[in-house]
Amino acid sequence: MTPEAMRQFWSLIEATQTHILLTLDNDALVTWLTGKLNHQDLLRRMDPMDLRTYINTRLPLIRAIAEERHSLYQSGASCGAAG
Repeated sequence: MTPEAMRQFWSLIEATQTHILLTLDNDALVTWLTGKLNHQDLLRRMDPMDLRTYINTRLPLIRAIAEERHSLYQSGASCGAAG
């Protein structure tokens, strides 16, 4: 995967709502991300199977990032409600 493609992929992860990243099962999440990247023309520049493999091997990291963002949002919402 090229550095540009990696930036595009991880930008998509950061822009995706946490509930999508946390609630879809592995196969559905890979399919959803692949579809989004297809709309960004990333798939035209790389092998779709390579992309699916890359996503599959990063699923634990993707979910950890989403859980961290979710926790930060929840703690921020709690602090805002108390103040």
